[in-house]
Amino acid sequence: MEIKVNDKIVLKLTDTQIKVLCDQIFTENVVDDIERRVAWVIEHAYEETFAKLKAEWDIKLNSLGFDLIPTDKDKYAQLIFAQPSYKSLSERATPNPVTVWDIPGVEGVAKPNLE
Repeated sequence: MEIKVNDKIVLKLTDTQIKVLCDQIFTENVVDDIERRVAWVIEHAYEETFAKLKAEWDIKLNSLGFDLIPTDKDKYAQLIFAQPSYKSLSERATPNPVTVWDIPGVEGVAKPNLE
């Protein structure tokens, strides 16, 4: 069984892996169950991310003077993305993130040898 996104295989399950799954899933439902679980993971990630985005931006939009905020999720997200101050995770990420080894007083954590 192959799970694809935009025609790219992102997960390949062997027959043995499927049989292992069938230990806890009725064999006749295994494909439907796997499809349901994959969809749930993506939908859950979207819902969690949207909730965080909304919690952050409700306050910002209010402070920017927006009185009418869309209730439709897509329109709400488009409003946020149109704000000059919006930055994606890639844009917010620092080029040299601080690691635990850079924090004074943190002891007992061995720095990995990456060479």
